[in-house]
Amino acid sequence: METEVKLTKLAECAGCGAKVGAGELAQLFEGFPQTRDPNLLVGFDHADDAAVYRLRDDLAIVQTLDFFPPIADDPFTFGQIAAANALSDIYAMGATPITALNIMAVPEDMPKDAVREILRGGALKVAEAGASVAGGHSIYDDEPKYGLSVTGVIDPAELLRNDTARVGDVLLYTKPVGIGVLTTALKGELAGEDERALVEGVMVTLNRTAAEIARPYRVHACTDITGFAVLGHALELAQGSDAAIVLHADAFEFLPGVLDFAAMGILPAGVYRNRRFAEAEVDIDADVPLAVADVLFDPQTSGGLLFAVDAADADALERALAAATPAVPAVQRIGEVRPYEGAARVRVRRGR
Repeated sequence: METEVKLTKLAECAGCGAKVGAGELAQLFEGFPQTRDPNLLVGFDHADDAAVYRLRDDLAIVQTLDFFPPIADDPFTFGQIAAANALSDIYAMGATPITALNIMAVPEDMPKDAVREILRGGALKVAEAGASVAGGHSIYDDEPKYGLSVTGVIDPAELLRNDTARVGDVLLYTKPVGIGVLTTALKGELAGEDERALVEGVMVTLNRTAAEIARPYRVHACTDITGFAVLGHALELAQGSDAAIVLHADAFEFLPGVLDFAAMGILPAGVYRNRRFAEAEVDIDADVPLAVADVLFDPQTSGGLLFAVDAADADALERALAAATPAVPAVQRIGEVRPYEGAARVRVRRGR
């Protein structure tokens, strides 16, 4: 449903590009007291995608919260994207979502039909995930924002984390890159309706299928690529796993037009925040084009899953993902995990 409201005109930042930078977050949490509960398997000190609390030996709950300003003009589409993005954290941990709570801020003069469409879009995605919307909270604000708090469940023995990659693992990524750049171009009316349909189609696609396909394979670590970009999340994976990561610039699938827009300087502010956070630990070969490097720092809203999978299973998992996700034909073998030998944790080089 199209409404006359153009949501992106009501927000200065869009989607995950509005996130506080990773480096700033780490400083904000420094020195906080922590309860040492042995059942808290993953907390904020791990920089992981969601919190995990063990209820019994074979059951844990996984909790996440994610919301942001509009990244799409159409309220229904925005609701779908925000919900898919929040649900993604549950899938990144290997868990199954069961309930969701809405979190919403809207201007008092926003048309009620537009507010309803945001909520309807979110409810549709939650239902597609097999979960239930169980309530939520809303406030008035000058700038609209929407998202979900999601609870999932998992057997702790099957938990996926972002700090358990192993040397020799192959890195597979499941969505094309450049979401932030392309949505910035759309906001500036530099891209057309074909590009809009494509990027919004990528953002509303749940990571459910990819997560379920990966379960039988020896996936050692997983994270979703969102606001901290490919390089920020790859760095967290490398640091947490005490390893190094090599990424192959030519292996990435970029959304159409993204590299051209990046070369023109059409970049969201999050690119610069992500670069400041990660660049000291990232070594980008001199022959990698600047536009490619910029897009690897681009915040991805409702991006894909990054799997660190045993090399012996990589071919089979890549084939399975490619066969089962034709709506997002961009499964990519983007790199591998190497021993850390000092200096930069992440290296970006040409080639595949």
